[in-house]
Amino acid sequence: MSASASSIHFEQPTSFSFTPDNMKVIEKIVTKYPKGRQASAVMPLLDIAQRQHNNWIPEAAMEEIARILDMPKIKVFEVATFYTMYNLAPKGKHHIQICTTSPCCLSGAQDVLAACEKRLGIKSGGTTADGQFTITEVECLGSCVNAPVFQYNGDEYYEDVSPEIAVKLLDDFKAGKKPQTGTQRKDRFKSMSAAGATCLTEQAQKAGVRIAEEKK
Repeated sequence: MSASASSIHFEQPTSFSFTPDNMKVIEKIVTKYPKGRQASAVMPLLDIAQRQHNNWIPEAAMEEIARILDMPKIKVFEVATFYTMYNLAPKGKHHIQICTTSPCCLSGAQDVLAACEKRLGIKSGGTTADGQFTITEVECLGSCVNAPVFQYNGDEYYEDVSPEIAVKLLDDFKAGKKPQTGTQRKDRFKSMSAAGATCLTEQAQKAGVRIAEEKK
């Protein structure tokens, strides 16, 4: 049984206030911008609001950000609705954001997505009935060399993910485990070449030999 994220019933809070600790962080962020340009801080403030409010941003939080930055509310709403990294409705406890742009697709991202959908019994954009998992397709996550990749709860990256690995990760999340982030390939160190490690010194030496030979 599943339900789409948009069909889950939720209520917008009537008010929102940043915690004292978050206000201290916000004050430091705002001072980085020239007087009259504090609206440029809208993106980090939206991120702080999302982290404070259980991984989604209510309208009251956007209104509070507009007040703090002395900018029209509609401008805050425009930013929040443009970027997919901001959640404007509740997501599952485990939010899986799967990259399906070209490099990941060429490396099997669609198979990873299909495996996750089958395991959880939902489609992309949906949330499980128990509120535990949400799957979202997203654009480039910036880790193309280790494709396919998915982002977990907005911060953690899992790279070189196969359908089998994806299912195991879902099971680990459900069991309360914290799988190792980064590449899931045992034969790769971080983002080294898929063909194996290379040495910059060795490459430079080879280039030097070619140059010397060309000068003869």
